[in-house]
Amino acid sequence: MNLYGRCMEFVRALHATPLRLIKHENQYIMKICHLLFLILIPIFCSCSNQVQKKGNQPVKIIFDTDLGPDYDDVGALAFLHAMADSGKAEILATISSNKNELVAPSIEVINWYFNRPELPIGAPKGEGADMEAWQHWADSIVVKYPHAIKSTSDAQDAVSLYRKILHNQPDKSVTIVTVGFLTNISGLLKSEPDEISPLSGNELVNKKVLKLVSMAGRFPEGREFNVFIDSVSSKYAFENWPGEITFSGFEIGKEILTGLRLMSSPVQNSPVRDVFRISIPMSEEDKNGRMSWDETAVLIAVYGTEGFFDTKRGTVIIHPDGSNSWKDDREGKHQYVVQKMPIPEITRFIEDRMMHVPGSRPPAP
Repeated sequence: MNLYGRCMEFVRALHATPLRLIKHENQYIMKICHLLFLILIPIFCSCSNQVQKKGNQPVKIIFDTDLGPDYDDVGALAFLHAMADSGKAEILATISSNKNELVAPSIEVINWYFNRPELPIGAPKGEGADMEAWQHWADSIVVKYPHAIKSTSDAQDAVSLYRKILHNQPDKSVTIVTVGFLTNISGLLKSEPDEISPLSGNELVNKKVLKLVSMAGRFPEGREFNVFIDSVSSKYAFENWPGEITFSGFEIGKEILTGLRLMSSPVQNSPVRDVFRISIPMSEEDKNGRMSWDETAVLIAVYGTEGFFDTKRGTVIIHPDGSNSWKDDREGKHQYVVQKMPIPEITRFIEDRMMHVPGSRPPAP
């Protein structure tokens, strides 16, 4: 019964009550309270269930990565697939911001490993960075594991894919996670109405995107790789993004070292483990694990910041040399995160999810 029906039931019950038979006023009050209890408790429970149901909806995510110059992207994509297996996330697309020909095949290898071969993959078709994997792991996994896309050039146009995905999603429902260059985001914002949508890119983002989480920048100031490599796109994207942006800066992931537990795990035929097994021994810097910049962005996209990070609100400023600074502003649309959870705890939390194996029980929420 809906709220109106319950209210009418209450009125009829009161009307039918013979007041002359009730000897004491407090008895009448108690009867009213009892009726109110019977009516309102189911309503409150219903509202609570609706809130709980809404809170349990998976986060719809588009993952935008350069997957190559570094390998924390692989850990981030594994984390995201673990979240999809646990029901906490729905992966809408995996998009490359790097034009290197091994990137899209490498993304697809990981998607196939996690039993999601249907995930669409996009890549830049215009100007953009072309950077190979420094540790030469991409060629290894592409040779060893199945995939259909032969080269990044064969992937869909990134901007068109963004427009298709966003057009078909409910309003204010999509979270975009960028852990690479801002090439595609800039292109999306500049895109014009077309056969996919009558909206411009900026209008489409404003209508469909809930939030943007970006592993970019150093805070409160500095120069960071993802911003620097395509600083023109970074500047345009952050200045013209119509909604909220949460930044996980260089200084956050730098302290979170993961991969050693993953390397020593007994799992076989895992491209995720292979990437870390190949890459970590190649660098003295990584002897205690790889810095986990990109995994933090996925964590924030799925879980939010509460309990993990504090936040500082304001506006990021991108300079012509690719560096950034920060302006505090309580009304600003940007926020960067500050470490809150102790490093050992957040490190284990992240690596537990990176180590998820398809077909096994996902990590607990």
